[in-house]
Amino acid sequence: MSGKLYLVPTPIGNLKDMTFRAVDTLKNADIIACEDTRQSLKLLNYFGIKKSLISYHKHNENGKSETIIDMLKEGKNVAIISDAGTPGISDPGEVIVKKCIDENLSFEVLPGATAITTALVYSGLDTTKFLFRGFLPRENKERKPIIEDLKDRTESLIFYEAPHRLLSTLEFLCEHLGNRKISICRELTKLYEEIIRLPLEEAIKFYNENSPRGEYVLVVEGKSKEDIEKEQMSKWEELSIEEHIKSYIKEGLSKKDSIKQVAKDRKLNKSEVYKHSIDI
Repeated sequence: MSGKLYLVPTPIGNLKDMTFRAVDTLKNADIIACEDTRQSLKLLNYFGIKKSLISYHKHNENGKSETIIDMLKEGKNVAIISDAGTPGISDPGEVIVKKCIDENLSFEVLPGATAITTALVYSGLDTTKFLFRGFLPRENKERKPIIEDLKDRTESLIFYEAPHRLLSTLEFLCEHLGNRKISICRELTKLYEEIIRLPLEEAIKFYNENSPRGEYVLVVEGKSKEDIEKEQMSKWEELSIEEHIKSYIKEGLSKKDSIKQVAKDRKLNKSEVYKHSIDI
C-alpha cells in the first residue's frame, strides 16, 4: 500500500500561526521535505518535532520529486513544507502534485498561512476579485509582456518582492500602470510588520528616502471603470459618428444595433446618432 503526501503550510513569520493539524501532520510523517533544513529546524524544534529531513527546493525539485514518489510507493508518508507559507504557491510543490496526479498517488493539501490573502485584506482594495502574479521576472524584456497582460485587468493585482528589487519594481509598475493606489505590506505577521497605503508615485519617493528592508507583498489597485471609459471615449472621439457606426457594421452588427451601440458609447440620444447614419 502506498503512502500519502502532505503539503503543509508553515507560518509566514509568527510561529504561533501554525495550526494544530499541521503540527500533528508533521509529527506523524515518516519524512519531511523542506526548502532549507536550517530554517525548518527552527520550526520543528519550536514544536518539539523530531523527524528525518530531506532538502526539496526549486533547484532540485524535479529530481527530488522522483525520489519522493519512490518513497510514497514504498508506503512512506511524506510531508512537504516551504520556508514560509503554502507549498506550491511561489514555492516548490507544484511539480510533485502533478506527479502524484499522474501516478494516481494520494496527497492532501492542508489549509494555512499565506501572505496573499493577509496582504489583500490589509490593503483596503477590492477583495472580491484579485490576480496573484508572485515575483515579476528580473529583466524588463521578460516583465513587459506580463504587465501588458495585466494593465487592463480590473482585479486587484498582487506581487511578491525582495527588498533589493522593490524600488525598481515600483518604478516599473508606475511606468506601465500609472499612478494607481498601492498597499505595500512588509514583514507580515512579524515584529516589524508595516503596511503603507499610498499612490505609486508617492511610494517611489518614500523608498528613495527610506531603504527597503524585509520581504514585501504589493497589492496594486486594478484598472478602474472610469479609466476604461475614458480610454474608450478617447478612442471614439478620434472617429466621427458615421465612422463609429461603420466600425460596428464591419464587426457584423446590423445598422440598427450599430446605432444603438454608438448612442450607448457616446451617451447620446439614438435619434441624434441616427441622423449620421442616413447615407450609410
